[in-house]
Amino acid sequence: MGFAHFIAQSDVVGKTLLAILVLMSAVSWYLIVLKGITQYVRKRRSEQFLTFFWNASSLDAVRDEISTHGVHDPFAHLTSHAMHAQAHHAKYGAAKLEEAGGAQDFLTRTIKKVLDEETTRLENGLTVLATIGATAPFVGLFGTVWGVYHALIAIGMSGAGTLDKVAGPVGEALIMTGIGLAVAIPAVMGYNWLTRSNRVLTAKLDAFAFELFTFLSLGQSLQGDNVRPLSTGGAQRNRPAAA
Repeated sequence: MGFAHFIAQSDVVGKTLLAILVLMSAVSWYLIVLKGITQYVRKRRSEQFLTFFWNASSLDAVRDEISTHGVHDPFAHLTSHAMHAQAHHAKYGAAKLEEAGGAQDFLTRTIKKVLDEETTRLENGLTVLATIGATAPFVGLFGTVWGVYHALIAIGMSGAGTLDKVAGPVGEALIMTGIGLAVAIPAVMGYNWLTRSNRVLTAKLDAFAFELFTFLSLGQSLQGDNVRPLSTGGAQRNRPAAA
């Protein structure tokens, strides 16, 4: 008796639970692969942009680069919106309620808004992974209970707990438990991996946002306890790469 035999003799409830577990597994693997590839591409593009940014001679060069090649990573997205906010407020002032306050206030709100958008984008889909990892074992456990229930019915109807009466239902129960664990474990591991990667990227994005705000509001960069001018004449400056 193989796996197909146990599936063939299961009822509608057992087959429905199996279909749910298969669907949950497909969704979790899809999210893990898709977000893993997206994470890798985002990391490479962020590294390229930060390398250009820290070696640019001025913010005008950064602005021209963004205008020419567009925005393809969180750091370029943040930089583009922050520069646009500064230029817009300098040109039009507080023309609307959302632009109320000084230039630094408007710039701070814009940076915070972009950071929130990027965090939401990074966390998209993780709730589904967490839900699958938390519920898949219980779906398999329900299938286990259902299989044991069938085994008890078979024993009651036959009047004897012989192996041929209980092997099918018990085998179905064990299979459902194993499938539930097989679905939950990759989902939990993928969720933890993606969560940590997002946390690292978010921390670096926050640090970059602080220096970008300093650039735009003061025209200077904070380096330790010293304040250095923004324009460095093309001098090379080392900064941590993005995650």
